[in-house]
Amino acid sequence: MYQPQVYWISLLFMLASMLCWGSWANTMKLTPGYRFQLFYWDYVIGVIFGSFCWGLTLGNWGGGSSSFVANISHADTHHILLAVSGGAVFNLANLLLVAAIEIAGLAVAFPVGIGLALVVGVLLNYAISPKGHPLLLFGGMALVILAIILDALAYFRREKEQRSVGARGIWISIVCGLLMGVFYPLVAKALQGRDALGPYTVVFFFSIGIAICAIPVNYLLMKKPLTDTPAVKMSQYFQTRSSWHLWGVLGGLIWCTGMVFNIVASHAEIIGPAVSYAIGQGATMVSALWGVFIWKEFANAPAASRKLIPAMFIFFLLGLGSIAIAPMVTR
Repeated sequence: MYQPQVYWISLLFMLASMLCWGSWANTMKLTPGYRFQLFYWDYVIGVIFGSFCWGLTLGNWGGGSSSFVANISHADTHHILLAVSGGAVFNLANLLLVAAIEIAGLAVAFPVGIGLALVVGVLLNYAISPKGHPLLLFGGMALVILAIILDALAYFRREKEQRSVGARGIWISIVCGLLMGVFYPLVAKALQGRDALGPYTVVFFFSIGIAICAIPVNYLLMKKPLTDTPAVKMSQYFQTRSSWHLWGVLGGLIWCTGMVFNIVASHAEIIGPAVSYAIGQGATMVSALWGVFIWKEFANAPAASRKLIPAMFIFFLLGLGSIAIAPMVTR
């Protein structure tokens, strides 16, 4: 099993996870008109495929008792269930996040959902494994949250017509944030104790949990969407062009790669899950970079919207830097 032994390699892993988590949704941009519920089936296939491939490659690096295959053979049921539960919780949160965006818009879904997830996730992960200077870690977390709020405000001001936000959209965002903050601690617990899972094995069982949960939940959302959109038929999935299926699988593979790198980095002695999760959740700003510079989402936005973008990235970089050096500073 490959495990980084020096901090700078672990930091590269965390930054790579942030890049993957913030970039996978670009594959959805390349499938216009493909309903998310249908795209999600391909996404799940990509996640499972990615976890298996990384397990058989880096996970089996050097062999030994900690390798991917050997770890699966002697892992106990308790740790496997923790990883599977983490995948199921993440799946619920991910589907609710998309529904919240459709109902309430980015201006509500992201600051409420992702902001709450960052707070809950970092606090719980730090309680499980208190690594990193707390002032730098939590101070950096606050700066990243501020950047997310500025991001949401920029989107909000970009809209020419302000739409009212119903209570349903806000409550879905809150539930999404709580679930998104809880899934990672479950995975972190699966990495601890006797007969615990290794980082590559935990992601594999995590992906199985996503699939187990997605089958009933995503199918239910196809029949009864939380949004005002029409129901989706499974027959539409098989009528979709092949290239769109490939983009969906690639999206899941990219997200899974980010998950693998993030978990492997968190498993390093100096890092811990709180630092790794906090840097990974900077993916929101990566997605904003794609939106601003590649998809030109603010090309025709009013000045009140565009002027928030530089401040957003400044706070994000300051927060990211604070979190990154937290493991290297003694209390």
